Amino acid sequence: MTVGYASAIGSHVGMVRSNNQDSGYAGNRLFLVADGMGGHAGGDVASALTTRAISKLDEFAKDGGEDQPTSGEGTPGATDTAGNPALTGIPSSPEAAAKMLADALLKANRMLRATVGERPELSGLGTTFSGFLTMGDQLALAHIGDSRLYLLRDGTMKQITKDHTFVQRLVDSGRITEEEAKTHPRRSVLMRVLGDVDSNPDIDTDVLDTRPGDVWLLCSDGLCGYVEEEDIEKILLRRHSLQDAVDSLIDKALSFGAPDNVTVVLVETQPGPASNTEPGTPRFAGSAATTTDTGTVRETGTARIRLMPRRRVVRRAQPVEESHFEPRVDEYLNELIAETKRRNRRRRLLWTLGLLGVIALICGGIALAYEWTQTRYFVGTDGETVIIYQGVQQGIGSLALHSVAEDTGIPLTVLDGLERRQIERTLSASSLEEARDIVTRLGVDGA
Repeated sequence: MTVGYASAIGSHVGMVRSNNQDSGYAGNRLFLVADGMGGHAGGDVASALTTRAISKLDEFAKDGGEDQPTSGEGTPGATDTAGNPALTGIPSSPEAAAKMLADALLKANRMLRATVGERPELSGLGTTFSGFLTMGDQLALAHIGDSRLYLLRDGTMKQITKDHTFVQRLVDSGRITEEEAKTHPRRSVLMRVLGDVDSNPDIDTDVLDTRPGDVWLLCSDGLCGYVEEEDIEKILLRRHSLQDAVDSLIDKALSFGAPDNVTVVLVETQPGPASNTEPGTPRFAGSAATTTDTGTVRETGTARIRLMPRRRVVRRAQPVEESHFEPRVDEYLNELIAETKRRNRRRRLLWTLGLLGVIALICGGIALAYEWTQTRYFVGTDGETVIIYQGVQQGIGSLALHSVAEDTGIPLTVLDGLERRQIERTLSASSLEEARDIVTRLGVDGA
């Protein structure tokens, strides 16, 4: 099947950060999002350098890549004059394209480590990456970190990539739920990234089928971390155009205060060649739009980025915790597992204490009620004599709420018919003295 691809891209610094550490790219056959980390001094450089290096792989598609002669898996180890990954051959299959993309990312990882060697102030820089190359009606995917790829197909959206985060490991192992993961205190901890943190990181690759009508969403966690998936889905379904959807998604993130940078790339699979993209004209967004291949910031960029004005904020923006990499996985995992167990124990303890508190309140209420019953009296009979009882005639099941206060010694047989029936039905009194008065009024001296 002959298909084409239309795309749109946008990025916003958000309402808290002072610079945009995200980068995005929408080309002919290559589409990606990278989310930098390492603070103001390094995150923007890491994402921009990686994006611009990997964008070189899009050059083969200028004339319709899949129609060009192939050379096996290409030569991903080659570099251009700037030392960045370059492509000298066309991959022969989507699998080869995925491997080529992964190899290029590993080379970009070495480039980032070399950059830190030249610029020590950038120590700790890193970036996530989610992106794909199109090969006819298939996509060659590469992914590392917590940027995401979603697919909208037949009116339903689903997440394609899996986050390489600590909390996702806890979810996968069943230690916490998806809901708990959203508020976990260490949800910003990344277990896999590119950069000056791991010399040979594992990169997920995959080959995905696509068909006309599919909409592919690449985004940084500035979107998916603050906007619910059902809201994202609604915006995509109601879009007037891809660019309208990109703007609406960013607007939605901004309406939540957008504490993090927000970058969105949308790609729609269409029958035949794409109609609303300009072949050969790459579009950069975020840090990559203003940073050169060497990491130098330009005064102005040439990227066709739709400027996003500052929107009205519905919710107050909160400071965002910097994402960071934890290299000592085993030690860190053990520590966090122990912490999770402690949290669970505390939760169980609090639940137990709460339950005991409720039981104590119930018992206290019962005790107070019982004390009140013992301030009451009534005159009745044990079947033979007139008895003054302390308490109330009612009981709780087999538990009596009264006891004998005084046995008057007056036989029922000495009472007339009316008095006897009254005593058998009992006569209430508010005090012992009042009960004694009732007995006196029977006309018999019960003293």
